[in-house]
Amino acid sequence: MKHFLTTLVAIIVASVTTVATAQEVKGNLIAGEKKVALCLGCHGILGFHTGFPEVYRVPKISGQGAKYIVSALTAYKKGERKNPSMRAVAETLSDQDVADVAAYFSAQGVVEGASLPATPGKEPSKAVAELLTKAGCVSCHGSNFSKPIDPAYPKIAGQHADYLYFALMSYKTEGKPLIGRANPIMGAMAKQFSNEELHLLAEYVGSLDSELKTIQQPRLR
Repeated sequence: MKHFLTTLVAIIVASVTTVATAQEVKGNLIAGEKKVALCLGCHGILGFHTGFPEVYRVPKISGQGAKYIVSALTAYKKGERKNPSMRAVAETLSDQDVADVAAYFSAQGVVEGASLPATPGKEPSKAVAELLTKAGCVSCHGSNFSKPIDPAYPKIAGQHADYLYFALMSYKTEGKPLIGRANPIMGAMAKQFSNEELHLLAEYVGSLDSELKTIQQPRLR
């Protein structure tokens, strides 16, 4: 299964990269700073939780890759990721707006010259190591889970564990009008595991050192 997924990833990355190169809109972080007010209402508050469809912390997006943010917002806009609040926000954004917002958050809080080690400083338990091998997470997200093989994939090291678990569960969800994510690679991966196994994966990855942050906005204290 792991070899199949790795091959499938390579094929999809190649096709996505070709399309993205032709259609990419260049983002401007200065312009983006003027377009993120709605985003900061959730992603600019430390510890902010959403209550739909269950309670979990909204993801850290400062320091996330710009192309991944573009990919995620585009998926919400198209309904490939189902979330009424995120879709409502994404639908108000033009392609240029999306690129500008992504440029802003990808640069926010980044420390010049800082980087994570090539591999995580925290060793997984034997059980988690076996799950990581079965999932093939490093095939897409990198050996430290923060250097994805394609910039359209997310950094996941240090992301909130409860959000990671919710996201993984979303890839297993089918036939629901308001929740779920359509992604053949992640869907095939997540469906191999029980909910408890996905929880263990999320807890480990979420405990790692991270380039991701939530930067508290003074006016939202």
